[in-house]
Amino acid sequence: MANSQIFVDRLSRAWDNDDAVFPLDQRLPAPARQQILDLVKPTIIATPEGDTRVDGLPVEHGDAIVVATSGTSGAPKAAVLTMSAVEASARATSERLNVTLRDTWLACLPPSHVGGLSVITRSLIMGTSLIPMPSFSPESFEQGARDGATLVSLVSTALQRIDPTLFRAIVLGGSRQASQLPPNCVTTYGLTETGSGVVYNGKTLRGVELEIRDSIVYVRAPMLLRAYRDGSVPLDSDGWFCTNDRGSLSEEGVLSIEGRNGDLIITGGENVWPEVVEDSLRDFESITDLCVAGVPDHEWGHAVHVWIVTTHADSISLDALRGHVKKSLPAHFAPREVHIVSEIPRTALGKPQRSALVKGLQKS
Repeated sequence: MANSQIFVDRLSRAWDNDDAVFPLDQRLPAPARQQILDLVKPTIIATPEGDTRVDGLPVEHGDAIVVATSGTSGAPKAAVLTMSAVEASARATSERLNVTLRDTWLACLPPSHVGGLSVITRSLIMGTSLIPMPSFSPESFEQGARDGATLVSLVSTALQRIDPTLFRAIVLGGSRQASQLPPNCVTTYGLTETGSGVVYNGKTLRGVELEIRDSIVYVRAPMLLRAYRDGSVPLDSDGWFCTNDRGSLSEEGVLSIEGRNGDLIITGGENVWPEVVEDSLRDFESITDLCVAGVPDHEWGHAVHVWIVTTHADSISLDALRGHVKKSLPAHFAPREVHIVSEIPRTALGKPQRSALVKGLQKS
């Protein structure tokens, strides 16, 4: 089903029947769609035309939603979240944003990802009004504001295309955020396994605990997943979840994320975070999008490569890019190869799929 009132009503009815819902990404090609269905094992497939019963695996009592992880660095998993976890997320988020019954959420992100689905689930739980849109566009965003929406969840790529003053608060998740944001924007950190964002503007929501172990962020919270759909439980004996994100906590308890542990590039024995290189190149003339990743290299171990979408390919040269990076960063951060591409593959929440770019390069 498209993101619509029909979808919202069907989700609510499933909850009334003590069932859980898995939103299938409609944009997936048929083979990928079947792969994820084989992983999730649903018992009912619901469409606007009606329900079809299929051989699957029932959920446990109390399970509310099943959500596929983004799969940016490998095959996706399916996280199972209980109703108590979904409620904890809804209440903590609403408390932090000072949500009242006078507010209305605009749901315009894909419900197949936890950032989009959580807008719907928190509206149902908290009783706030909801305006579902099939997809994001500047036009749908403006229409939502005209219809009375005051709150919206977006990714940073969408923020660049809209007037942010139309909403009381904009919740930003997904990819790395820009350094300068409108005052009504709230940056979030979270994963599918944490039931959406658990850290807002660097500070944890109520009930959320963080630990840094060997530079890796661990989370313990009431909104964590119960298990994956295959039955595996990624929590330790004390209920902590390893995010595989590298980060740090200030003395004031403010979380800073450096990046995914697997994204770290070790080149010539030096550590390079791809996001830092990307930030240094965003103001380079004619670059409209970019992605940095490490590529295996016999001399350096891994070499820093950059993939660029540009309006003027003839203005992009490796020497110019390296010189631009070295104005603000050490020399080992400067890319050693540049690739001009038509687009950067991203998840629905704007996260660059670095592994896809590296694999594509290795195949060629």
